[in-house]
Amino acid sequence: MNDDKWGEILDRVEEKFDVVDSGKEILEDIPNAFVEFIIFDSPVGRLRLERKTSPRVLDKKTLGAQKRTMGVGVEYIYSKDEFVKTFKAFKLVDGEWVPFEAEDFLN
Repeated sequence: MNDDKWGEILDRVEEKFDVVDSGKEILEDIPNAFVEFIIFDSPVGRLRLERKTSPRVLDKKTLGAQKRTMGVGVEYIYSKDEFVKTFKAFKLVDGEWVPFEAEDFLN
């Protein structure tokens, strides 16, 4: 999702609904990655929309030892100048954020 589309969604939400919280969270486990979010009350309940920006994965290396008792890990090689932006929507159900399809916000 590009910056313009995300901005349009934020504007639409702020016009139509009561915004509870919004901001940006840094993702510690991925370099230069963050999540922008907005939480608001809608007629269907409390919703959270988020856009994750992270560097494109260029390569993935599996690390491990030959012995079965040793753990296996994965090392990712990230691009320094290419980023991937993804959109997700969640609904608050019994105190937990549950993913849902948010086609109405994308159109």
